[in-house]
Amino acid sequence: MLTKTVTVINEEGLHMRPAGELAKAVAAHKDSTVMLKANGKDIKAKAVMQIMAAGMKKGTEVEIIVDGGNEQAVLDEIAGMFENGFGE
Repeated sequence: MLTKTVTVINEEGLHMRPAGELAKAVAAHKDSTVMLKANGKDIKAKAVMQIMAAGMKKGTEVEIIVDGGNEQAVLDEIAGMFENGFGE
């Protein structure tokens, strides 16, 4: 299991589009489980509604937890999405 803490940099926080992109990227890694911890909540990263319900606004610290196959590659990809503001 690997973890990394990132910060939401999107002006609008994790709204529907970045939440959907995140869930889609996580779902593509079927041999890994990705969880997020933010605002005191444990969030399944492939569940768009859980991501949205967590209310991750700009400046929110998010811990990414990856367990399973290719942990480092999956962690780097997901962390990179946060660090690049999901292309916004």
